[in-house]
Amino acid sequence: MLIYESFTRYLVEHKDYDKDLLILTPASWDFCFKGLVVDLEDGNLVKLAEDGTVLRATHGTNNLSTEEIIKHYGSRREWKNFNTLNTSFTKSTKYYFYDNYFDLPGALLCGRVVDMLRKRGNEVNSDFWKDIVAAIDHNYNTSAFKEDAGWYFPSVKRDPGRYLQPCSESVKTWLRSMKSAGKVLLLITSSHSDYCRLICDHILGKDWEELFDIIITNALKPGFFSLVPQQRPFRTLVNDVEESEGLPSLDKPGWYSQGNWPHLHQLLKTMTGKPEPKVVYFGDSMRSDMFPASTFGKWETVMIVEEMEGEGVPRCDAAKTNEAQAEPRGKKGKFEDQGMKAPSAPSEQWGSYFVDSHKSGEGDEESQKLTWCCHSIHKYSTMAIPSVESIADLPLNYKFPRFCPNKPCTTGYYPRPPDSLLRKFQSQSS
Repeated sequence: MLIYESFTRYLVEHKDYDKDLLILTPASWDFCFKGLVVDLEDGNLVKLAEDGTVLRATHGTNNLSTEEIIKHYGSRREWKNFNTLNTSFTKSTKYYFYDNYFDLPGALLCGRVVDMLRKRGNEVNSDFWKDIVAAIDHNYNTSAFKEDAGWYFPSVKRDPGRYLQPCSESVKTWLRSMKSAGKVLLLITSSHSDYCRLICDHILGKDWEELFDIIITNALKPGFFSLVPQQRPFRTLVNDVEESEGLPSLDKPGWYSQGNWPHLHQLLKTMTGKPEPKVVYFGDSMRSDMFPASTFGKWETVMIVEEMEGEGVPRCDAAKTNEAQAEPRGKKGKFEDQGMKAPSAPSEQWGSYFVDSHKSGEGDEESQKLTWCCHSIHKYSTMAIPSVESIADLPLNYKFPRFCPNKPCTTGYYPRPPDSLLRKFQSQSS
């Protein structure tokens, strides 16, 4: 709610948008669904199949019927920008891909802004996106935290316990056990150092810096994984301010800003004494984490897919009831308390994150298709988990099943695949 309100207040107070945009009901949040693509040229939001077929679409927040989708995208329901998005995940002036919870409320805001423009009788084109980008920059730019600018950072600083969920003791123990076993631990985030410190103080405890050998903030992912000549140098920090002179290389562990993976890779070679150190990278964004880390860094990647929890997969070992009762309630509980759908739960309007039904036209039989997001998980992730808690109590030498082209795509999910995928493959085998 805070992210939505922060963006919207900027539009209302600085860009003369309707105040009604600030009014939301709990049911409004059903529209927030990870994996949507907003088409900036026409104000449509689309959910894509693995081959680029439009499975569902809205204009603003209003559903398009099968007939309207076919009228707009042709009989094969093909979204014209799919190949560009599917092969590069780069940003575009023509579309925006919502693939993480940090900016997900922007999808709802885009939909409601298009509704507002239609209500006013205005033309819907990409101009509205310039205002939304300005709202994002106003709240999230690197100086906003220090300057108490916008609405997002001041609110989190004032009451971090309202917005940040402390992680479980099992995860902290897991991190410590890896370090004790001689593993090199990295934290790589696009957040600026001051905001990163606030978050980690709250979720990991005041001694969190001791858990990591290397901390990289303002990493500007996915650009962090860029190759020569686009790569940015690492910079040292003094009182959360980046030194103007970039480092020619990275020669020791510590806390750095910006940077690039080739220089990090060289440091890891030195620290581990191995010519090709193996890196396992955990992340929750396909665009910023999984795709670049696996494609350019050639790292093993573990995608944290909270939508698995929304489809019956336990977040952690249910038998550990004592610890579960001692831990604070998770995100899901916080949303339920307010009568809202948790972002990871299936959506009434958009369906499952993993699988959806598809009809080519009137009278055609329905078929079940993997979503593009689901297909991307199998392609760019080594494995997928609902949360770090789900693996924190396992031995460090535990052998996980991994996604593999010659195995069923359900293989790489731990502790089990989501319900919709299980149903799809059970129906195919029956």
